[in-house]
Amino acid sequence: MRKHAVCLWLLLVVALSLANSQTQSAKPSSEPALPYSPSLDLSSMDKSVDPCVDLYTYSCGGWQKKNPIPPDQTSWSVYGKLYQDNLIFLRGMLEQAAQPDQPNNDKRNAVTQKIGDFYAACMDEGAVEKRGISAIQPELDAIAHVKSAKDLTPVVARLQLTYARYSYSSSMLFSAGSTQDPDDSEHVIADVDQGGLGMPDRDYYIKDDAKSKETREHYLQHVQKVFELIGDSPAAAKQNAETIMRLETAMAKASLTRVERRDPHKLVHKMKVADLTQLAPNFDWTAYYREMQYPEFPILNVDAPEFIKELNMLLSSESIDNWKTYLRFHVADISSPYLSPKFVEENFEFYRKYLHGAKEMQPRWKRCVQYVDYDLGEALGQVYVARVFSPELKQSTLDMVRGIEDAMGQRIRALDWMSPETKQQALVKLAGIRNKIGYPDKWRDYSSVTIVRDDFAGNVERAHQFEARRDINKIGKPVDHGEWDISAPTVDAYFNPQMNDINFPAGVLQPPLYDPKMDDAPNYGNTGGTIGHELTHGFDDEGSQFDAKGNLKDWWTKEDREKFDARTKCVDDQYSGYVSVEDVHINGKLTLGENVADLGGEILAYMAWKDANKDKHLQPVDGLTPEQRFFIGFAQWDCANERPEDMRVRAMTDPHSPARYRINGVAVNMPDFAEAFSCKPGQPMVKPSANVCRVW
Repeated sequence: MRKHAVCLWLLLVVALSLANSQTQSAKPSSEPALPYSPSLDLSSMDKSVDPCVDLYTYSCGGWQKKNPIPPDQTSWSVYGKLYQDNLIFLRGMLEQAAQPDQPNNDKRNAVTQKIGDFYAACMDEGAVEKRGISAIQPELDAIAHVKSAKDLTPVVARLQLTYARYSYSSSMLFSAGSTQDPDDSEHVIADVDQGGLGMPDRDYYIKDDAKSKETREHYLQHVQKVFELIGDSPAAAKQNAETIMRLETAMAKASLTRVERRDPHKLVHKMKVADLTQLAPNFDWTAYYREMQYPEFPILNVDAPEFIKELNMLLSSESIDNWKTYLRFHVADISSPYLSPKFVEENFEFYRKYLHGAKEMQPRWKRCVQYVDYDLGEALGQVYVARVFSPELKQSTLDMVRGIEDAMGQRIRALDWMSPETKQQALVKLAGIRNKIGYPDKWRDYSSVTIVRDDFAGNVERAHQFEARRDINKIGKPVDHGEWDISAPTVDAYFNPQMNDINFPAGVLQPPLYDPKMDDAPNYGNTGGTIGHELTHGFDDEGSQFDAKGNLKDWWTKEDREKFDARTKCVDDQYSGYVSVEDVHINGKLTLGENVADLGGEILAYMAWKDANKDKHLQPVDGLTPEQRFFIGFAQWDCANERPEDMRVRAMTDPHSPARYRINGVAVNMPDFAEAFSCKPGQPMVKPSANVCRVW
């Protein structure tokens, strides 16, 4: 993904928006509209800086000075501002949709009624406060009635159906659902994976440095407060918090690292349910799948067998009361954003304020817009694209994609390190990539989801249960290649290696990221680079292990793979030398795929731009040559300010490098950049030719 955020947990925890002081007064107009920002903004530059010393600050220094991080944000960026513009726009749409049905109101249909009522329920803080903890009382009561290990299975199943989508890591003991068969990507099989943690990553429980120890202390305090909020005495809450930390630490130690998970072969362990039962006999898997109403299936994949083994041991070594304590905490903690203000505030204090550095909580309307997008995204997306995404914009984007794919084909054919045999397979894979632009061809049907105007937490639960059921019901069926993983208003893009497709929602194809009023140079540097980035993901260290059909299959010769690994090591070594924040270096192995995609994507965009304009006599604009405008447009897609707390979390969890290095780290490997700005050998942004990283 081009954007900094990569996972659903971050969508909830690190959602982007404007300053509280600004947005509280940003009332939506009667007919919302997205504001215009150019894809190359001269006022965002700092021309006192030499681009041959620091392209990023030269291009973004003015932007950074004009755009301090709003107090309710953990970071702030060009993507963040566009996301904020989208939030305000979506708010206007939702305010209209939330108007109750009246005889003269002809704007509400089945879709707008559903999203409008969901938004109205979320905004009714009085009703949420009045309902209080009763919103989760049925789940807490179900946990209280557990008497034995046998009772545990149906309760875990019930909780997973409701809470599995709330959070990236916290998934009630383990994660489960469906996945494409790694050996036959056209079919969907059942899947079991690690999970169950309350902090963002396993390393928070394991690392022994002072900051990690401090974070664990803060987490213990947070867990204790959550127990107190659901009625435990301070003494009992403190003891329960220690139980949670002990259980989660054991689970974390058995979890694969994020770097290990980048190797798809380490996640393939196909077996029958009987084999899973033998692996972890202390959990009744047959009863679990029956309770979850899985269709019958002959085989499943277990991503992390060692985690499941450890969980099996813990289920016997820890008392049922301790597991009930674990479940009680996670129900309350995961639900906190949707409960009364005291729960919301505690959730903010640890997850956004302490971990990520936010100074203020986002206003309620922002959170409510995001919840609609998360839970009813394709309903909201229908209304959004009808207003902002024209057929002409879809076609122009597709034209750019095809031009960049042509550049990739040229690049592959011209590689001097790859054999003809492997080149042919790479070209087959390239030809098989599906391009999905703007929005799905078929919208998701939410008609079975009951939305009630005075039951916010219930609406969230029912929406999540719908998604869980939809996911489970895929098992045993052919893959739906029209499905999207993110909603149309999302400001992001992604490549799916098993689908072998690139996905560009309408939200990321708006100014300043894609600007139809601007010349081609900055548009290719910006959106063209994003397209090339996602395309290159099909050929990065991870994506390159999947074939044209999305199967996990080695299509390389041994010699070519070794040459590829040597070239990606150059990228790993370069980025591992950069300091992310304070004493924390970038994890070059965690960020390798994104760094390779950044570099390959911009090279492809430059080639495609040159080809698209080869018969034109381009002239300077505003004193900048077309080549300079390309690279400034590239840099300005990622102008950002970042809090040190957030950068620490991202250094452990985010496969993307910090903004500065996503720009400078690419430009130093592109001789075209040095030529565009007449940089001299020995300057910081000029690498000796022998040291330039060349992959694709």
